Amino acid sequence: MQEHTCIVVGGGYAGIHTIKALLKSFPGKFQGKKLRLILMDKEAYHLRKVLLFKPAAGGENITIPLADMFPEGVQFVQGTIKKVDSEANQLHFTGSDGKANCVKYDQLVVTVGSVVRQPDTEQGGIALTSLDSAARIRACWQANLRKASHCQNEAEREQLLTVAVAGAGISGIEASAELISALRDEARKLNLNPSDVRVYLLNAQERLFQEGPAKVGHKLAHVLSDAGVIVKHAAKALYEKDGKLVLANGEQLSVGLSVWTLGLLPNPVLRTLGLPITQEGQLIVDASYRVKGVSGVYAIGDCARITDAATGRPDRLTCKEATAQAARLAKVLCADLDGSRAPEHTGFMDFFCIGLGPERGMVWTHKWGLDIILTGKLGWKVRKFTWDQASLLQ
Repeated sequence: MQEHTCIVVGGGYAGIHTIKALLKSFPGKFQGKKLRLILMDKEAYHLRKVLLFKPAAGGENITIPLADMFPEGVQFVQGTIKKVDSEANQLHFTGSDGKANCVKYDQLVVTVGSVVRQPDTEQGGIALTSLDSAARIRACWQANLRKASHCQNEAEREQLLTVAVAGAGISGIEASAELISALRDEARKLNLNPSDVRVYLLNAQERLFQEGPAKVGHKLAHVLSDAGVIVKHAAKALYEKDGKLVLANGEQLSVGLSVWTLGLLPNPVLRTLGLPITQEGQLIVDASYRVKGVSGVYAIGDCARITDAATGRPDRLTCKEATAQAARLAKVLCADLDGSRAPEHTGFMDFFCIGLGPERGMVWTHKWGLDIILTGKLGWKVRKFTWDQASLLQ
């Protein structure tokens, strides 16, 4: 029996949800052909990237082996995409053994996602970008607290007990809340006064949560303050050197550790694939996620520029947008195969969940003309549900 080969490149949130949706909605056989479904990623695991603050604070494992996520009918290939030959319908990649390979496809879905923005090297500190950087952050603050437990110099001790998180998007908010909890727990174990621990959250904007109404931003700041996080607005961090973090307004903070959480950029590998991209580096797609001018190639998630035609608003780089796109994409792929009308993109509703430390969170959505806000343990339960659902743990 002939095979119809569909390759999904990228084992992040968009990629694993595309596989799930294809298994659910794609017919087992199409016009006498059997579906061959391949998932490719450069790593052997799915990284729960939105939870990078967890290993930075508490050492939690946030990876899931990709080979264990799907039934035997899904083939996993560990490799790094290099080029798409759209004329020959071939995907060129480098395998985990370093050897060049290519595989022929009938349909190709690119979901290689985004990377965390890196500060310049001379800016110092540690950017929360990967498992390795998360481990370095945790090792650093733990070492600082151990030193502080034996330090007699008051100024030095104060510095060792201070962490600054530069960048106050959702990642920065969640990282600062988790860190203050972890540092204070560790301080108690070392017979340090937990109230001496300080975590700054440095926000370059005038308020938190630019994605929603001001009242939600103010509420977030209040909850963080209650937890012990010192939120500084209009405080753009420039660089850290020798324990001094310099802000754009001239202020200097004495810190033992600077953590950068600077947001996301489209995966730079997209610029090397030979596919059309925007100036910002995202793939150009139509309303049904087809890559412009390239037959049989699709893209969703952070790596694609996807806009709601009704509002003109582009989808944000978050896992909730990617999971909704994946469900729709499976229907697009089926429609393109049988020649029927494919569904088109519609934007995701305004819905945000933010973790605020162990068993604390906040949820905001706007519906029926109302701002609906959930906080505390209920907000955390909703946040945890979204984290788990995004990684197919629900």
